Amino acid sequence: MSESGRGRRARAKPKAGTGTAARGTPRRPRLSGPAFPCARCGRPIRRTEADPARGLPRTIRCPRCRYLIYDYPRPCAGMVVVKGGDVLVLRRAHAPRRGCLDIPGGFMEDGETIEGAARRELREETGLTVGPIEWLGFYWDRYYLKGFGYFPTMNFYYLARWKSGVPRAGDDAATAEWVPAAKLGGRGQKLAWKHMREVFRDVRWRLRGRRTMRARR
Repeated sequence: MSESGRGRRARAKPKAGTGTAARGTPRRPRLSGPAFPCARCGRPIRRTEADPARGLPRTIRCPRCRYLIYDYPRPCAGMVVVKGGDVLVLRRAHAPRRGCLDIPGGFMEDGETIEGAARRELREETGLTVGPIEWLGFYWDRYYLKGFGYFPTMNFYYLARWKSGVPRAGDDAATAEWVPAAKLGGRGQKLAWKHMREVFRDVRWRLRGRRTMRARR
């Protein structure tokens, strides 16, 4: 066989289902959200989406300096205060979700307990302090930060009974008001966060349960 014949055979493509064509190329990580500076070198980077099929979590990775951090959720704590059948809600003064209804609460600080963070946020945003409290529930959601994109949040709530004092809006709140629990979470109502509908649902269940217990006594 001539040299040219061997050359043609060497360049022949493998049949479908055999050789390297069957193996394919490794999948590239799927990126999402806006670009933001790497915390170490400043290069614009984006989030790498999770790949459950390969067991890979969501990460923030820099291809230049190899900076890597797992995009873990951030913990938040809040306090739902009730007075009779009313719930204390706030109207947000700043972005994100300016003008929407909110519950006293926010991101936990370093070294805080969940209860301590919930009490601090209530005091900062309404000026109120409360006595004994009870656990309400845990709810997933997400938070959007301009220039950084969405990140998951873990939201922990306590339930408290109002005893005294007039709530005064402070910190991130424009107004503080008492709203009947039955009117919260309805369609068309502008809530700051999606999980708040679940919170108000659980509050109504808790209040109905207490009324039932009192009626049986």
